[in-house]
Amino acid sequence: QVHLIESGGGLVQTGGPLRLECAASGHTFDTFTMAWFRQPPGMERDFVAAINRNDANTLYTDSVKGRFTVSRERAKNTMYLQMNTLTPEDTAVYYCAARGGGLNGCYTAYDLWGQGTQVSVSS
Repeated sequence: QVHLIESGGGLVQTGGPLRLECAASGHTFDTFTMAWFRQPPGMERDFVAAINRNDANTLYTDSVKGRFTVSRERAKNTMYLQMNTLTPEDTAVYYCAARGGGLNGCYTAYDLWGQGTQVSVSS
């Protein structure tokens, strides 16, 4: 059984950086497309970024383009989200997810989810 565990969340000031990690256990995730979603308080879960299974392609929501970078380290079975120039609008619980198909920005397309990590950006 595959488990996804997020870490790296916390409180940061506006303009600061933060790096999230998503560690997979129970199965190598080489064949999975991996993604990050986020859910602000009282709002729906939104797509942030995704990386396909051979790392050849990535996908970002418009609001994070140029600020966030998704990557993975296969030797550690870990995916990362480097977040720079954070704003209070980035405050949310961040989730990592995996699916067997290609890049997709819809949360219903993903089969596996982590428990989430809180990111809070102070103004």
